[in-house]
Amino acid sequence: MYIVTGGAGFIGSAMVWKLNEMGITDIVVVDNLASTEKWKNLVNRTYAEYLHRDAFLDLVLHDEVPWEVEAVIHMGACSSTTERDADFLMDNNLRYTKAMCEFALGQGARFINASSAATYGDGSLGFDDSVQTMLRLKPLNMYGYSKQLFDLWAHREGRLDQIASLKFFNVYGPNEYHKGNMMSVVCKAFSQIGETGVMKLFRSYHPDYADGGQMRDFVYVKDCVDAMWWLLRNPDANGLFNVGTGTAREWNHLARAVFAAMEREPVIEYMDMPEELRGKYQYFTQAPMRRLADAGCPVRFRSLEDGARDYVQNYLAQVDPYL
Repeated sequence: MYIVTGGAGFIGSAMVWKLNEMGITDIVVVDNLASTEKWKNLVNRTYAEYLHRDAFLDLVLHDEVPWEVEAVIHMGACSSTTERDADFLMDNNLRYTKAMCEFALGQGARFINASSAATYGDGSLGFDDSVQTMLRLKPLNMYGYSKQLFDLWAHREGRLDQIASLKFFNVYGPNEYHKGNMMSVVCKAFSQIGETGVMKLFRSYHPDYADGGQMRDFVYVKDCVDAMWWLLRNPDANGLFNVGTGTAREWNHLARAVFAAMEREPVIEYMDMPEELRGKYQYFTQAPMRRLADAGCPVRFRSLEDGARDYVQNYLAQVDPYL
């Protein structure tokens, strides 16, 4: 049995899609559907069981999990970078992750964890996915800090060389529609351009970057789950791994890629960035991908233009936009 926590969420449901594509349906989806629209991410998928995250944690803590577990793919977390409840993040993103890690290793199962590029903070220490860099990082928000704390714990307890903890960069793609303000700009751009014909981006407040010239490593969710599938099949590849394209692109490039995928001429306008974001804004992120490549991962991450085209034309523009 494969356990996918956060299995109704963005990357988690994409991983269920990938498992289905590989012929695997013995899957337990663990999540907290509540009154959200995440359930729609599961409609096209095949899996054996759904459990609320608290119910599954209770089974784990009481040693009552009834399945022989092949892998725990832990994508479950609060992913909001603006979440202010630090105690909630400590419980949901740190303590829960520790419990999942110990459970998986105790079962002799593969454990793959969602860390985050938010752990890199302002980027002044670079984006190297080595332990040496990880030990020095200072995230800019509590979300990033909660992810950093698990990686630090895993290193300190000798778990990091037994698991794969993945630092996802700016992921976009199908099944993110429930995320509200945390949806990718590709998804927001499609709606905005469709409604107004214009794409609005933040002005720059850094002398080295023009308006819309701020840069991110945008990575397509299908490539992320291809990498995760490879890691599932190669349990000796362990430690911290960046998951990105390895190439930083401007927000202007992203906007033009969406316009092109929609077969429209680009019209870009710039707006003020909210005051509360200006001191926490990352002007540049780029994932060095050497460690994953050196481990033998053969996944070729597609360009922003190719990813945006697939997302827009085969999902966002369709009646059923779900994987």
